[in-house]
Amino acid sequence: MIGERKVLGLIPARGGSKGVARKNIREVRGKPLIAWTIEEARRSIYLDRLVLSSEDTEIMEIARSFGCEVPFRRPEELAADDTPGIDPVLHALRELPGFDYVALLQPTSPLRTAEDIDGCIERCVASGAPACVSVTECTEHPYLMYVPTKDMRLRPLIPDGAQFSRRQDMPRIFRLNGAVYVAETGWLAHGRTFVTAETLGYEMPAERSVDIDNEEDLRAIS
Repeated sequence: MIGERKVLGLIPARGGSKGVARKNIREVRGKPLIAWTIEEARRSIYLDRLVLSSEDTEIMEIARSFGCEVPFRRPEELAADDTPGIDPVLHALRELPGFDYVALLQPTSPLRTAEDIDGCIERCVASGAPACVSVTECTEHPYLMYVPTKDMRLRPLIPDGAQFSRRQDMPRIFRLNGAVYVAETGWLAHGRTFVTAETLGYEMPAERSVDIDNEEDLRAIS
């Protein structure tokens, strides 16, 4: 709870995975990948409940063993490859009503800390914004990128970038790092997205912004 507002921590972890088979429970430094998120989330000072959304029995059992609640089984139709990511979140909010905010914590971001979770929640609530998501600064600037024509002539991806002669004069650019998504539950149910023009960013350093998408990513942190 933050102030008088109740916060639900939600970890989505389906059994299927195209890039890395069973990646949510693959071993990373001696424990399942999902355990990294559970352990840090349990250190949060603001999460009133921490629950798992999954259709997979093995993932559910492992999550319970590390102290995460599993109050429901996700319907199979919400665990398909083409299921929009917001749908399991809204399903969880229908199953567990009464929360003012939800903090979505993907297990594929194992290096985020409890401080990152709480910092994102604090920024969202203190600012009065309906949502706040974690971001990290881009290392490759889009002003330095080009789109080729059919005969490989290079055209600037962003034509306005030509006005900057030095990289240090270019505006800072961020990308979503997938670690923390916080939003007011009513606002999220209405808009069905965490990211709009009203959403704030919470900056995280690159070293904690790892997103596990393939075997190479797993090897990099193992």
